[in-house]
Amino acid sequence: MKNNILKGAILGSLLFMGCGKDEQKVTSNKPIEIEYWHVASESFGGGTIKELVKNFNENNPDIKVIEKFNPDMYKGLTQNLQVAVAARKKPAIVQMGYSYLNYANDNFDYVTVQEIVNNFFPEDKEYLNKNFLPNILELGQVNGKQVGIPYSISNPIMYINSDLMKEAGIDITNTPKDWETVRKYSEIIKEKTGNMGLFVQEYADNWAQQALIEGNGGKILIEKDGKTIPTFASKESSEAYQYLADMVQDNLALHASNDEGFQTFLNGKLGMVITTIGKRDNFESTAKFKIIGEKFPIFNGKERKLPAGGNMLMVMTDNTDEQKASWKFMKYLLEEEASEKWTKGTGYLPSAIQNENSGIAKFLKENQLMNVASEQLADMGKWASFSGTNALRAEQLLIDVRDVILSGEKKAEQALLEVEQKIMNLIK
Repeated sequence: MKNNILKGAILGSLLFMGCGKDEQKVTSNKPIEIEYWHVASESFGGGTIKELVKNFNENNPDIKVIEKFNPDMYKGLTQNLQVAVAARKKPAIVQMGYSYLNYANDNFDYVTVQEIVNNFFPEDKEYLNKNFLPNILELGQVNGKQVGIPYSISNPIMYINSDLMKEAGIDITNTPKDWETVRKYSEIIKEKTGNMGLFVQEYADNWAQQALIEGNGGKILIEKDGKTIPTFASKESSEAYQYLADMVQDNLALHASNDEGFQTFLNGKLGMVITTIGKRDNFESTAKFKIIGEKFPIFNGKERKLPAGGNMLMVMTDNTDEQKASWKFMKYLLEEEASEKWTKGTGYLPSAIQNENSGIAKFLKENQLMNVASEQLADMGKWASFSGTNALRAEQLLIDVRDVILSGEKKAEQALLEVEQKIMNLIK
């Protein structure tokens, strides 16, 4: 992706989007109720979602949005959605992670926003083209079909405990840019303070691991004849994964749950954490030390390649009244004021084009951590997404192998090769 195009998604011109009151007829003055499923826990934007829903409901008395948190991130939401579909109790709108784009398209009945607009809101016919850059819209597309509207965009950055760095005698103005320096600093931190140097997020997905692997020239999968073919058992992938595993085995990096890893960092006992910019607000508001941000580390001689994290908004309901209400709520979420609240309350980069003089644009420039994430926009590509009916199983196998590798049970080369073969057998 080209830098100027991607940054346009943040600093371009914004068509201000209104969200008027629902014009549909409401029976017995009872509002249309729609469920909004999300993955935002209390420490990951949950409070902001409650605020946005409250504001929308107060200004749209003929619509009632009910928000529902789904644990275990996008995997958990997708599994819950499977159950809801089977029980014929689908939510109206879901935050579908980009890593489940192909799976959602292949396995769920949904309605595209463009269909809703064409049927009920002809005045919004050009909404998507006017308010999103083409390469941003592609994050929610399968073969040109707009499965969902890109909502949240993130990339992984390195959060650094500046106090612990100083305690270890490390010049904090020389933040680590490559993996070699990350290891070197981790060794110094361990020697001087007794604490570990690094934790790389371990959510129920392979987002950070994709960045690690593809940053060394590997690739998670390729698309061939309408199928996604795993290609992660390469020399480049194994070397990258093993580099992190060796740091864990040498007690320089932490292999743990996210709760443990993040809390260790916030307690001042960990030098560096690599995780989503979406954790920015939680980290800044909780840490008792100054956090400095740095870009995702590179392997010497290689280019940084990051998967675009975050989610798109998909409409699942078959009810036409709920579809209309869903569109009005989605437009509200993408308005400048609501987008600014979401960005400040999480750290996610906004997907819709923003006015360069907007509050969001100013915030992205002034907040050091957000500025790091913005500068990485040029390094972003699609989050790998398995297709077919066994896509969830394939994703889970790749998640499970992380523990096998980082725990030292097997070397990365052997573990990745075995899992790639298992996934190949699944998609035959």
